[in-house]
Amino acid sequence: MRIEVSHPPIVKNLHWPSEEATQGFAQALAKQPALRTAFIELHGDLGAGKTTLVRHLLRALGVQGRVKSPTYAVVEPYELEGFNVWHFDFYRFSDPREWEDAGFRDIFASPGLKLAEWPEKAAGFIPRADLVIHLEALTDDARQVSLTAQTPLGAALLQASTEEAQEDPA
Repeated sequence: MRIEVSHPPIVKNLHWPSEEATQGFAQALAKQPALRTAFIELHGDLGAGKTTLVRHLLRALGVQGRVKSPTYAVVEPYELEGFNVWHFDFYRFSDPREWEDAGFRDIFASPGLKLAEWPEKAAGFIPRADLVIHLEALTDDARQVSLTAQTPLGAALLQASTEEAQEDPA
């Protein structure tokens, strides 16, 4: 059972001028051991780069093979060495019964990394995210990014990953 700790939100705004910057952030985030138990929400319009960020993150975590968007399946699970990852896409989520029928409550109660695109479609069902990432497409490659840490775990991820991404750009 995960215990949520009250934490004042910490916000950091970034500019990613290219997909390489997105990849660099994902690689820095993947190096953080605390990521293995985090819940991260991804917000943004269609084409903002949510799935691209997740693909870079999963690759950096060691996922081999095709990384596909779970738009139709709602969730794609990945078994990695020592932990599991679930990539959710709630874009087509419309019926609260889906939540119970699919076993999502059990997934969110278990250890592992959870990544959720379109989390607002599952509002009221999912727990408070450790880290919230808002992506806004400025051009085909550039993104304006807002990172909000909502828990101590999220604050640690935010600080370490943004410092490392700035020190070691991809």
